[in-house]
Parts: sequence; structure tokens; C-alpha cells
Amino acid sequence: MDEIKNDFKSALKVQEGIDQPSVINPHLSKAIKTGKKNILTVNEYVDGILNSNRTILSKAITLIESSLSEHQHLAQQIIAQCLPMTGNSIRIGITGVPGVGKSTFIEALGKHLTANNHKLAVLAIDPSSERSKGSILGDKTRMEALATDENAYIRPSPSAGSLGGVARKTRETIILCEAAGFDVIFVETVGVGQSETAVHGMVDFFLLLMLANAGDELQGIKRGIMEMADAIAINKADGENKKMATVAMSQYKNALHLFPPTDSGWIPEVTMCSAYTHDGIDNVWKIITDYCDFTKNNTYFIAKRQHQATKIMLETVNESLKDRFYADESIKQLITKYQQDILEDRISSYVAAQLLLDNYFKEK
Repeated sequence: MDEIKNDFKSALKVQEGIDQPSVINPHLSKAIKTGKKNILTVNEYVDGILNSNRTILSKAITLIESSLSEHQHLAQQIIAQCLPMTGNSIRIGITGVPGVGKSTFIEALGKHLTANNHKLAVLAIDPSSERSKGSILGDKTRMEALATDENAYIRPSPSAGSLGGVARKTRETIILCEAAGFDVIFVETVGVGQSETAVHGMVDFFLLLMLANAGDELQGIKRGIMEMADAIAINKADGENKKMATVAMSQYKNALHLFPPTDSGWIPEVTMCSAYTHDGIDNVWKIITDYCDFTKNNTYFIAKRQHQATKIMLETVNESLKDRFYADESIKQLITKYQQDILEDRISSYVAAQLLLDNYFKEK
């Protein structure tokens, strides 16, 4: 019986002489000790960006988006060195009502541009959850053809709860993309709240996408957004929608005549297109280039960028003051105290706010 047991060969038996792989990566401890995960130097980042290295560009943008002070310091050094090689792109803001097909439109226009030897960077702002602070960052899945185009770069960024869903660091990201050689920059807004205003303050051309069959179009969009638009494109103008798009185009043209003249002297144009069939996409690009030629000839193009730069400076001061205020340990304690006082009706919200500011500036 013992002999039978000894001769039994199980299929599950591990053959002798075969070394089993370790469950621990043998290179892990070495990588930690040698600092392989350490951040690159400023010069390495800058050289990589100027040589259009997508990996290094993405890492630099991640530094910009980081809230760590050491990352922010390094990011600002990178931006400072890249700044002289920027400013040679066309910056285009794209917004629209929900369901208008922004991603499909961006892919259609983007493929048109890359086919004509342009290098395109798409900065797609993904809304962050107020509860979890997470984002889906799914723009690359919605733009599959553009995501694999060697002349296109898509960077989805979480809005991180900033104004109207616009990523705070989009302006700095534009600088790095320009330094990397991208001559057209798209900034796609979430399409809610005040994000359009924020994007309008960082681009050269602002495009509003609309639908023809979404009810009363003129009531469905805020007048302020229409006033910011340099052009309105009615998307999905194909098949049975084409007739409705033609009617809507006429309505928008009439509505725009009621608005005051633009600072640039440009008369906003209305067109229709289909991102699905690509009809009219080339005309949208022609309108954009016509606008750029027009505003460069009357010097408005440069004046607008200079105005944006000074406004960004003041906004950065405001953001920095707010961040430092809430990061102050003594202020954190006082906020907790005053919140309880407010709930128990011992103090008003306005008095509490003034006391917080007085305490903060007294310490400074």
C-alpha cells in the first residue's frame, strides 16, 4: 500500500528543481533607496518639454496641479524657464449646453487640424465630485481617434471644486503646452456655472456650441454667455435636423444684432456644422482664423492677452491670500470656535468674519 502511495504522482505536485518567483519585487527596495521615484530637476523638465516629450510634459502638468508647496515651487521654476518660448498658439475656448456634443466636435475639428499639420493640445476640464473630490477623467475615451493621433495631446484635468468647474492651473498648463510646440490649444469647459467666464479670460477665441432642437434656444442659454461668444456653431446639423439648424441660425443672427458692439470690433458669426458627418467643420476653423487675422491687424489680439496677463496676476494674489488664510493654524481653531458661536446665536456671521480677518492680519 505504501509503495502505491509513493508511486502516486499528483498533477498538482510542483516539480523539484524549479525555483518559484518571489512575491516581492526585488528591485523595489533598491528603487526606494536610490530615489528612482524622485522628481526630475528643473532643467530635465524644461529640456523634456521643449523636446516635446509627452511623458515629461504630463509630469510637469501634474506638478502644476499638485497642492504640495514644494511641487508648486518647482512648477513655477519650470514655467519661468518655458515662458520665453510661449505665446505662438491660438487659444480657443469651447463651451455649450449639455448634450451638444462637445467631445465629438472637438475630435472632428481636432482631426481636421492635425490633418493640416497643426499640433493640438486639448485641455478638457472634468468636473470633480463635491462629495468624494474624484473625477472620471474620461475625455480620452470619448475622443479615441484624437487620443491616438501623434499630433494631438489630450489632458483631462479635475476641476477640483474651483470656480465654475474650471481647473485653477489651466493657464499654467497652456504655457507648458505652447513651449512643447502645440500651436492650437483647446480649453473645453464643463458647461455649467461661471466656468465660461473663467475660460473666456484665458483664451483668444470663444466658441459657443448650440443645438437646433433643444426647445427655445434663445431662452435656453444665458445672455452673458452669448455676449462672450466670438462665434456660435449649431452642432448636429445633419439629416432631419438640418432644416431646424437653418432656422436656428437665422434666429441667433438676429439676436446677436441686439447686443452692443464688441471691444474687438469683430461681428460674431453664426454657422452650423455636424461633428458626426464633418460637414461645416472646415468653415468653423475658417471663422477662427479670420477672427485672429482681424484682431491681429487692429492690435486687439495682443492687447487682450496683455489684459488677461495682468488680470491673472490679481487673481493669483486673491487665490494665494485665500489659501494662506485657511492654512493658518490659529485661524483654523478660530473658525471652529466662531462656527459654534454662530450656531448658538452668540455672534453674527458678519462679525465673526471680521474678527477672523482682524486676527489674521494682526499676526502678520
